[in-house]
Amino acid sequence: MLAIVIPYYKITFFKETIESLANQTDKRFKVFIGDDASPDNPTSLLKEYEGKFDFVYKRFENNLGGTSLVKQWQRCIEIIQEEKWIMILGDDDYISNNLIESWYKNFEEFKDKAEVVRFKSQLVNEESLNIFEVYENPTWEFAQESFMRKIRKQSRSSLSEYIFSKKTYNNNKFTEYPLAWHTDDKAWLDFSDNKPIFSIEESKVFVRLSPFNITGKKDNLAIKYLADNLFLRDFINSNYLQD
Repeated sequence: MLAIVIPYYKITFFKETIESLANQTDKRFKVFIGDDASPDNPTSLLKEYEGKFDFVYKRFENNLGGTSLVKQWQRCIEIIQEEKWIMILGDDDYISNNLIESWYKNFEEFKDKAEVVRFKSQLVNEESLNIFEVYENPTWEFAQESFMRKIRKQSRSSLSEYIFSKKTYNNNKFTEYPLAWHTDDKAWLDFSDNKPIFSIEESKVFVRLSPFNITGKKDNLAIKYLADNLFLRDFINSNYLQD
């Protein structure tokens, strides 16, 4: 029922990502790993986890993430089989041991009322030490309200902490911005399909902030600024300039 998609490129923190999946108290999920022609082949690491959880590994021979992270996400999602819900987990992020269990525990409450579900999140550094407080969310909240809280610095948001239905993904797809910066923000606005986002607060996603990922890098600020403007233009046009 639940697909966890990992667009893989960096092995630096990947073991912690995989270990968190192997430690899940509920194994009703399948992992789809899309290797973006990485110079760091993860197959020897993955062999250690064979039989510990269900996963599919596919190596792509051409690198897409260097030019379009969104296209890399999309081709990884295409590996999915019959699963109806999708989580895109960064190859340097990891999840609490009870995350899948909490998903199924709450499923009946949101299954017909939401297309997007999120978990609380915790920023961690290169040593997996917490560097900011845990961000919690209202149980039900419309995507526009959620984004405005982020703008006001009252919350944060990242790709890994969300699960969305395959149906809404097929209907909307991702909007491409440079570096995929704000692509996730736009996705929740689109994917929620005018329904509120449901939040599960009893488990969390640990989001890595390091010099190795786009969020932590400082040499891409001009590109991020361009993406900021493109996204805000679309946000204003969609929410404030409609007839």
